[in-house]
Amino acid sequence: MKFTDTLAAATARHRSMLCVGLDPEPARFPGAWKNDPARILDFCSRIVDATKDLVCAFKPQIAHFAAWRAEGQLEELLAYIRRVAPGVPVILDAKRGDIG
Repeated sequence: MKFTDTLAAATARHRSMLCVGLDPEPARFPGAWKNDPARILDFCSRIVDATKDLVCAFKPQIAHFAAWRAEGQLEELLAYIRRVAPGVPVILDAKRGDIG
């Protein structure tokens, strides 16, 4: 299936044009997770769980993962999204230089 078809199907199924950005900032994590980059996957997967039936797409920002050397967690997150939200496309935001 083409990306545009997958996006249109998710938009229709969830009656939503909401694309959830996944831009983890460990300094902003809640409670005991605060400032713990090892919890990036946990944090993002909770967001996926809370929104998977409301979105037309997820958009992880690769620079946020790379800044914390968390590319492995990004790969795990992509696999997690495919598993728990089949049919919801992922748009990998791979631009650089737009964050401080």
